[in-house]
Amino acid sequence: MKATEAKLLTFLQKSTQFIIPIYQRTYSWTEKQCRQLWDDILRAGSNDSIAVHFIGSIVYIEQGLSMVCHRAPLLVIDGQQRLTTVSLLIEALARALGDKEPVEGFSAAKLRHYYITNHLENNDSFFKLLLTQTDNASLKAIIKSSEQPPEPSLRITQNFELFTEWLNGLKGDLVPVCQGLAKLMVVDIALARDQDNPQLIFESMNSTGKELSQADLIRNYILMGLEPSLQTRLYEDYWRPMEVEFGQEAYDTLFDGFMRHYLTVRTGDIPREREIYDAFKDYALTTPVKQAGIEALIKDIRTFARYFCAMALGKEKEPALKLAFHDLRELKVDVSYPFLLELYSDYDNNLLSVADFDAAVRLVESYVFRRAVCAIPTNSLNKTFATFGKALKKDRYLESISAHFLLLPSYRRFPKDEEFHRDLQNRDLYNFRSRSYWLRRLENHGRKERVAVDEYTIEHILPQNPALSASWQKELGEEWQRVQQQWLHTLGNLTLTGYNAEYSDRPFAEKRDREGGFKQSPLKMNAGLGGFDTWNEAAIQNRAATLATRAVTVWRAPVVDSAVLESYRPAKEASRSGYTIDDHPYLATGSDMYGTMIPDLFKAFRKEVLALDPCVTEEFLKLYVAYKAETNFVDVVPQAKRLRLSINLRFAEINDPKGLGQDVTNRGRWGNGDVEIGLSSLEELPYVMSLVRQAYEAQMGNGGQS
Repeated sequence: MKATEAKLLTFLQKSTQFIIPIYQRTYSWTEKQCRQLWDDILRAGSNDSIAVHFIGSIVYIEQGLSMVCHRAPLLVIDGQQRLTTVSLLIEALARALGDKEPVEGFSAAKLRHYYITNHLENNDSFFKLLLTQTDNASLKAIIKSSEQPPEPSLRITQNFELFTEWLNGLKGDLVPVCQGLAKLMVVDIALARDQDNPQLIFESMNSTGKELSQADLIRNYILMGLEPSLQTRLYEDYWRPMEVEFGQEAYDTLFDGFMRHYLTVRTGDIPREREIYDAFKDYALTTPVKQAGIEALIKDIRTFARYFCAMALGKEKEPALKLAFHDLRELKVDVSYPFLLELYSDYDNNLLSVADFDAAVRLVESYVFRRAVCAIPTNSLNKTFATFGKALKKDRYLESISAHFLLLPSYRRFPKDEEFHRDLQNRDLYNFRSRSYWLRRLENHGRKERVAVDEYTIEHILPQNPALSASWQKELGEEWQRVQQQWLHTLGNLTLTGYNAEYSDRPFAEKRDREGGFKQSPLKMNAGLGGFDTWNEAAIQNRAATLATRAVTVWRAPVVDSAVLESYRPAKEASRSGYTIDDHPYLATGSDMYGTMIPDLFKAFRKEVLALDPCVTEEFLKLYVAYKAETNFVDVVPQAKRLRLSINLRFAEINDPKGLGQDVTNRGRWGNGDVEIGLSSLEELPYVMSLVRQAYEAQMGNGGQS
């Protein structure tokens, strides 16, 4: 490696051509990065005390061997974002200058001939910078002032327009821009083809530009080290089709998330958002993947990307599935994609029928919506869906999905009809995050001719205005303020209308009987409103109950015969170990050998722990007693004068103001976790339970963290 400082413009002038390899990410700078560069250039160009401004490094390797009569193009390993952005600015500046040369060397002709073109060359050799795919065609069109391709690069065209706008805003005073450009410095880093590892250098670069995405690193990891011909074929056959299918905007925003879901499917573990690349490298180095080869790996990624685009980007062709995926997207349940990707793979391979796949997606939708309505915390959803595939019996696909949903423990439960029906009537649905979603689903359920709900507005039958008219106060009764506050945003008081402005705060009878009013409305949401004589608390509750009954049929719960469901129920934890409380002499209450203090203390402790949640289970093992939710969160080792507790947290994580916990990290012991607590009296129990509860809540929370 050879690194030297260089003025950017001198570096551009002396270099024949820069080529961006196909494995590099597309141009991705946004207005934010362009604005930073623009401000830096103006600041340097307007201040004589600033001699130079450093903007990062350009790392490259020669494409071939250079000779006296031929200078080989440079393959850019790092720096394409800066090179591309500066090229756009130089072309915009050349156009703004016209026939002027406000600073020596800064005429339109010199800018173009020195820094962005090889003006005596033809075809691709004419351009100083060759990008990839759509970016390349758009940059060429800008430099040659020709028409953009049918699908132009959004970032290229938008950023060129930004620079044009900012230059026009200077009102002809272009000297600071010219002087600022002249002060830009880079570190020129040339790699030796036979000595340097471009991938390791690429990973370690910390530039001032936009941070590389996890997908950028993965693509480069796959392609960078391959022979050029294989590199090109794999990119064009597999990776480029993914970029096209995602589209420019979605590729930038969603591809990292897709790779996270893909790795969850393939490994069973959920990578942290900033560790997707590391997780991918670990996966790529596993024996089965290495034996299958790099092409099989990239082909598999491309296949799952097609599934993801069908679900997440509306690319599905089958009508029922297309609608089901659309409804799921409105709920924004990205955590369900690992499970659904596995289902889509089996559907694509004829292991799952379209009807059962559609039913499974609808169960996921119902599960998520019911839980939201019932205000059940979402922090367990990640783990629920990441591990769902382990419960599948693919010879009884839909049955096993339904059974697993029904057997999820309380904090991950599928809310039953009674709970959903009750909570739906009382929940604030006006400020619900997916308001248009539930309205549309209620309105269109069972319709063949669907209503475009977005063309209507949501109507509060009882108005929102806190200063209700005298007629409304009379209709609601003496407690009108309480009634309005309690029921205003709930199911029974909300509907759809095309006459929101006309309705305003008018009395209920006018809204009901006017031309186009509730009596005449063709909408299902307004069915039955014409039959109410008055609109008060009882009417709101009556209508809410009716709509909630309909909702139970829209967002259905799984149905499995009780005998069949029992066959899916896992065996009791205690029965697997074979041990009971009688195998622990310190806990036995029928003997006077050790007294009753510890048995009584254990009885009180286990009551408190099991009361944390119905999902908590107790398992007696040979040497200790385990309490589990997802896994052990506290273990109890009975001793003659105390209960020794192992709390499953890292020592640094526990909040222990009394300092009772001991750090047993890396020490041999029975039980799980790095925190050890001694419990020897009932007086200590409330405080000790506050520590145990931390481990339980951390485990529940970690089920949904990235």
